[in-house]
Amino acid sequence: MINYKKLLVVIDPTTEQQKALKRAVLIAGKTGASITAFLSIYDFSYEMTTMLSVDERETMRQAVVDDRTEWLTELLSEQIDDPSLAVDAKVVWHNRPFESIIYETIEQQYDLIIKGTHEHSGLKSVIFTPTDWHLMRKAPVPVLLVKEHDWPEQGQILAAVNVGSVDTEHASLNQKVTHTALDFARTLNGQVNLVNSYPGTPVNIAIEIPEFDPASFNQSVKNHHIDAMKTFASTHGIDMTHCYVREGLPEDVIPTVAEKLDAELVVIGTVGRHGISAALIGNTAEHVIDMLDCDVLTVKPDGFVSPLQQK
Repeated sequence: MINYKKLLVVIDPTTEQQKALKRAVLIAGKTGASITAFLSIYDFSYEMTTMLSVDERETMRQAVVDDRTEWLTELLSEQIDDPSLAVDAKVVWHNRPFESIIYETIEQQYDLIIKGTHEHSGLKSVIFTPTDWHLMRKAPVPVLLVKEHDWPEQGQILAAVNVGSVDTEHASLNQKVTHTALDFARTLNGQVNLVNSYPGTPVNIAIEIPEFDPASFNQSVKNHHIDAMKTFASTHGIDMTHCYVREGLPEDVIPTVAEKLDAELVVIGTVGRHGISAALIGNTAEHVIDMLDCDVLTVKPDGFVSPLQQK
């Protein structure tokens, strides 16, 4: 069963329909977790009112926070029917939403961040990194990014693993991703599937080395990954009929398998990236997220420390 006791739900002030809140209510109804509906607001014009004193600006900011808190409290009363759920509303003034979410998570020790998401245009995603991406990289707890897909009973859950790697960090993350998927499956009465991609034969090798046999090499790589998947799946009680080993990039293979299964949730491991690599390359989770028509749960390796915890 899912062992999340405290859920932090990021509220979208631009819409009345809060899909992240709906998902949190479903999880809390099955686990008894508490929910905090969190809204981060900021208006630069309030900081530029030089005619006012510091105290007067603070009073104005607090008035806005109080107004949004009233709106949020009313929204919760309208959208949550179950009186047994423990639900709080919290509104903060902060100029960087992702930082306010992570600081709140650290200070109040939340177990899971839940946030609604939508498509990001490719160019905008590179220049203006969305809050979603910051959370995937820097949040110290799992992040559930919610789309429009329903969570039916006996639904399909897809865990993305990298079983062909001998890297210890990948091996540890494979375990965590799979255990998380199994926990959700037990809680939601769903079925866990595993997906693993492997690279095709590099074209330049086939050109530069005439005696190289690309077909034989490709089959050898495929067999290695299939054997590794059989071993990994068996240790978790997952039948090979629910395992998918496909040639290609993860950002192509994972969405294709998710669509084939009509998956309700994809669980994927992610590691933090900073600097140029974060801006230009991102990681698999970030490439995958916009191509999926279902929720994505990103989990970090054990021992991950958010860069905001280091400040």
